[in-house]
Amino acid sequence: MASLVMVPTPIGNLDDITLRAIKVLGEVDVVVAEDTRVSGRLLQHLGITKPLVSFHTNNEHRMVEQLVQRLQRGERMALVSDAGTPAISDPGFLLVRAALKEGVVVECLPGASALLPALVVSGLPCDRFTFEGFLPMKKGRRTRLEQLKSETRTMVFYESPHRIIRTLRDMAEHFGAHRQASVSREISKLHEENVRGSLAALAEHFEVQAPRGEFVLVVGGATEA
Repeated sequence: MASLVMVPTPIGNLDDITLRAIKVLGEVDVVVAEDTRVSGRLLQHLGITKPLVSFHTNNEHRMVEQLVQRLQRGERMALVSDAGTPAISDPGFLLVRAALKEGVVVECLPGASALLPALVVSGLPCDRFTFEGFLPMKKGRRTRLEQLKSETRTMVFYESPHRIIRTLRDMAEHFGAHRQASVSREISKLHEENVRGSLAALAEHFEVQAPRGEFVLVVGGATEA
C-alpha cells in the first residue's frame, strides 16, 4: 500500500535511531532525503541500500507534485531530514499536505528531536511551552521579538552558530538582560554542552567560547502580572 512515512534520524549519536525506523527504511521503495550524502552515510552505516531522492529547501516546491504522483502509483516512501524529525524547521510540510490532499496515507514515527532534550535539561518550566523555530534573519525580526516579549510560556528556538550571539543580544534587549535561558549545542554528540544563565551572561559566554555546532535556545517566559 502506498504511504509516506516520516522517519526521524539521529541528531548526533547514531545509536539513537529506533528499531522501527531501521525496519521502515529497509522496507520502503525509496528514501526522500534532505541531503542524499548525509542520508547515504546513515543508510550505509545501517547496511541498507535504497534509491535516494533529493528533497530540500531549494527544490521542494517543484518536487512535491512529482513525489505525490509516485505515491499515487503505489510507491512507499520514507522522508528523512539530515537530523531529527522531518518537517520540524526542515523540509516536509509541503509534501505532507499535498499527500494528504490526494488521500495518501501519511505516518510519522516517534524518534530523535533536538527540541525536547534541550527543553527538559534547561531547568525551565516544561508543562507549557511554545516552539518558535528560527527567528527571521532580517525583515520581521524585531516585530517577532516584541510579540514574544510578553509570552508567559517557556519559548524554544533553533539557531545557527553564526547568529547565536546576535540572537542572545537581541533577546536581552527585548526581553530584558536578566531573563533566564538555557543554550544547548551538539546534543547527543561527544562535545554536547548545556549552558544556563541570563541572556546577557549567555551572550558573554559565547563571545569568549567560540560557538560551534547547532544550537537550541530555551528562554523562560515573562512573569505574569
